[in-house]
Amino acid sequence: MSLVRLKIKGISYSQTQNGAYALILNEVEGDRKLPIVIGAFEAQSIAIALEKEIKPPRPLTHDLFKNFADRFQIVIKQVIIHKLVDGVFYSSIICERDKEEEIIDARTSDAIALALRFDAPIFTYRTILDKAGIFLKFSSKEDENEDDDNSIVVDEILQEGEAVEIESGPGSHGYREMSLEELHKELDKAVASEDYEKAAKLRDEISKRK
Repeated sequence: MSLVRLKIKGISYSQTQNGAYALILNEVEGDRKLPIVIGAFEAQSIAIALEKEIKPPRPLTHDLFKNFADRFQIVIKQVIIHKLVDGVFYSSIICERDKEEEIIDARTSDAIALALRFDAPIFTYRTILDKAGIFLKFSSKEDENEDDDNSIVVDEILQEGEAVEIESGPGSHGYREMSLEELHKELDKAVASEDYEKAAKLRDEISKRK
């Protein structure tokens, strides 16, 4: 089976179900997207890895794993989303230490959070992309329209009960009425209080306005 390389298109949220976020993966050489619904904690961890400007004062779980692996000279070479059963994606982390390769089973959200921290490529099999991949057509008027379209996708997936991997935590959203100055102040407060879920959302809203 041939592998298809994926890149992270972005993270969206559900307008109808708290704690449900969609990780949108895009095939590198194509237009199909692979949406995977994940929990708030996993979305937060991935968002922080994507947003280099957010620096947690203490390591999150995935940061701790990265520090641990670095200390013992373990490198993640790649992540493969290798199976889809009853709407749940299964992934493998391909690791290497002392030139010996190991394959570790992992939740897809955890595997991708770690792949980002190790700058490791993400792959899936073409058969999985053929089964669960979709074409998303976003409006080009504003970035926030794209986010709204993504949130619709999350809700459709939840309603159909497909490709779902909800894992934890409540979520909230809505900072569009705040000024940039207010957003930056709230971002500083969120990071200081280690509310990284809120920080990720604030940073996302700030990025839209740049």
